[in-house]
Amino acid sequence: MRRILALFFSLTFLTLPVRAAESKYAALTFDDGPSGKFTRQLLDGLKDRGVEATFLLCGYRLANYPDLAQRMMEEGHEIGFHGFSHRNMKNMSRREVASEVMDTEALLPEGCHPAFLRPPGGFSSDAVQQVAQARNLAILHWSLDPRDWENKDARAVEKAVLANIQDGDIVLLHDMSQSSVDAALNIVDALLRKDFRLVTVSELARLRGIKLKPGQEYSSFPKKEDLK
Repeated sequence: MRRILALFFSLTFLTLPVRAAESKYAALTFDDGPSGKFTRQLLDGLKDRGVEATFLLCGYRLANYPDLAQRMMEEGHEIGFHGFSHRNMKNMSRREVASEVMDTEALLPEGCHPAFLRPPGGFSSDAVQQVAQARNLAILHWSLDPRDWENKDARAVEKAVLANIQDGDIVLLHDMSQSSVDAALNIVDALLRKDFRLVTVSELARLRGIKLKPGQEYSSFPKKEDLK
């Protein structure tokens, strides 16, 4: 009798529905490029892993590597503006900020319509907001910065992200050095193992039901219940 009951309860538990762990989402963003071989290496790694990211490009670098912006588009990545010169926009006039955006836009592939402006260093101003609004651009900041441009220890950068990342985060990285690329791909591998889904910033906003507004500033897209 005991064996029959044990078998009954075992079968009952086996037939109970298993609730899959809910995926977490984050967006990896890369500033300052494109940079030639490092950007190519990063794109190769992202393609191998089936991951899409958001690249905030500088016009003066885009002029040297126009093929990389085309490749980014073709492989499903998102492109945004990081200014033409990478100068601090905080004290620029509206005309200067507009020139930074428009001169970069002129170098983008046909059909590329950026949704974001990330001012260098994150330094915004009334002029930046006004130009962003006029050009139908949201202003993009970040919620997690491991300072990979400063710290050339890929392992330390990886640890800084993995120890602090939360659902809905926008991570600030770069594709300007070997250590940054190594860290980025290690971060991707680790997050995929942790059931994170890595998407573009626009996709992250869409998943969270956020309609991006021109001139408005964004730094993360957590779940609404996480804001309570």
